[in-house]
Amino acid sequence: MANPPHGGELKDLIARDAPRRKELAAEAETLPAVVLNDRQLCDLELILSGGFSPLEGFMNEKDYNGVVAENRLADGNLFSMPINLDLSKDEVKNLGLKAGTRVTLRDSRDDRNLGILTVDDVYAPDKQREAKEVFGGDPEHPAIKYLMETAGEVYVGGKIEAIDRLMHYDYVALRYTPAELRLHFDKLGWSRVVAFQTRNPMHRAHRELTVRAARQRQANVLIHPVVGMTKPGDIDHFTRVRVYQALLPRYPNGMAVLGLLPLAMRMGGPREAIWHAIIRKNHGATHFIVGRDHAGPGSNSKGQDFYGPYDAQYAVEKYRDELGIEVVPFQMMTYLPDSDEYKPVDEVPKDVRTLNISGTELRRRLRTGGDIPEWFSYGEVVKVLRESHPARNKQGFTIFLTGYTNSGKDAIARALNVTLNQQGGRSVSLLLGETVRSELSSELGFSQEDRNKNIARIGFVASELTKAGAAVIAAPIAPFEKARLQAKEIVEKHGSFYLIHVATPLEYCEKTDRRGVYKAAREGRVKGFTGIDDPYEVPGDKEVKLRVDLSKDSVRTAVHQIVLLLEAEGLLDQL
Repeated sequence: MANPPHGGELKDLIARDAPRRKELAAEAETLPAVVLNDRQLCDLELILSGGFSPLEGFMNEKDYNGVVAENRLADGNLFSMPINLDLSKDEVKNLGLKAGTRVTLRDSRDDRNLGILTVDDVYAPDKQREAKEVFGGDPEHPAIKYLMETAGEVYVGGKIEAIDRLMHYDYVALRYTPAELRLHFDKLGWSRVVAFQTRNPMHRAHRELTVRAARQRQANVLIHPVVGMTKPGDIDHFTRVRVYQALLPRYPNGMAVLGLLPLAMRMGGPREAIWHAIIRKNHGATHFIVGRDHAGPGSNSKGQDFYGPYDAQYAVEKYRDELGIEVVPFQMMTYLPDSDEYKPVDEVPKDVRTLNISGTELRRRLRTGGDIPEWFSYGEVVKVLRESHPARNKQGFTIFLTGYTNSGKDAIARALNVTLNQQGGRSVSLLLGETVRSELSSELGFSQEDRNKNIARIGFVASELTKAGAAVIAAPIAPFEKARLQAKEIVEKHGSFYLIHVATPLEYCEKTDRRGVYKAAREGRVKGFTGIDDPYEVPGDKEVKLRVDLSKDSVRTAVHQIVLLLEAEGLLDQL
């Protein structure tokens, strides 16, 4: 029989409110609606399914204060993470929210009504206290940055009545609710289940760790990866799930089940580990593997770790009896080549040879196409990772040329386009400033706001093309640093971004202008002309990857310098 849920009763709101679904759906159409963001949707999904039992809604002020201060709900139940419906003051005012108000909770992705919240209270949280008590107080912590920069100023608490579950179109068969997973365990005859939390791909060491943990406890394994929101920069969940599916047949027959958890992680270390244990208990697990620096975001800009390596294990162990789930400490596994086996590091004699590949080294080998040995990861897992993370010379990139009108950036862009197309190996897309203006931004003017919108559009298009493996050459004027940096940020989610400053002096650009645009600007016939009556913020050395000046060098030389840069970066190795 599966572990009893936290608080003694699984708060499956979908099942509880199913008989009233039609009535609630009709009422929801008559109420004001809160459109939920991605994190709020993840939280709501686990409230509705009972994953956050004993919660039945978003926390009111009494529950919130108890959790922040003492890891306790108002009824005394252990709960370590604030679960809040955060809104702006304007939203609260426009929706007329106050105690007793009923409001629809709506999915931002498809406008479906998911539930109705009856407001208990509307309150202004002490965010500084929340940041310190829950996450440790470091302003660089991602959860604190979200709290201070993104989350609304006001929290709305209250219980929820369920209308419908969230709609998913990926891996539907693996998205078990707690009730479904408990039923599955019962069907399989499992009474002892070790849950393994992960937001990363799994390799042989993870398989050995989980098999060892299960065998020592005469239990089975629940591989329970997070597929909601994880740490920025993590491998996407589509790739990770394909990895888990490839790995599953490597477990002894019938030992492991894969289920997906739609959780929005906070990367909250000790607090998050307690929360994760509660969630796994609600899903029926009897044991929970807590890793080294479990759910920690790493270190800050000074190189200081946000949490100690074993803080999370100590926190869960402290509440072990109350949690009713046994903590399984994550053992670092290492490979012994002479005996072709994995063992915990602390069980290996000093004179025995060991091998390991760090996460950094694995990423390097994926990036460069380097060998990933069978002892480290199974061939079918490596195949999935290589498909999603092609070698450096097959990755997309963006060359972003910025400079004055007639600086030569367009000529360089056209010549580079020809050069890369001649060499082959990947598709090449050319985004000239005038082309983008006529095809994508024809309604925009030349105010700073409109110029920034234009660059944002170029950045978006470049990022999508880069993600698809293309070489992108963009050549707008891009006079403002903030817009250039925003374009860089969005592109670098998918590939490399190189800012090339075409630093041809304004006087030379004007002197060699055969179209007469500078003359028109000097005479006042053209307004808002960069360099004449509109500013150009010269890129600093930290922003620029390469500077070229066509008053001194030729287009051919500039293109050659860019090609050498790309070759040095490993992007043109096979061209």
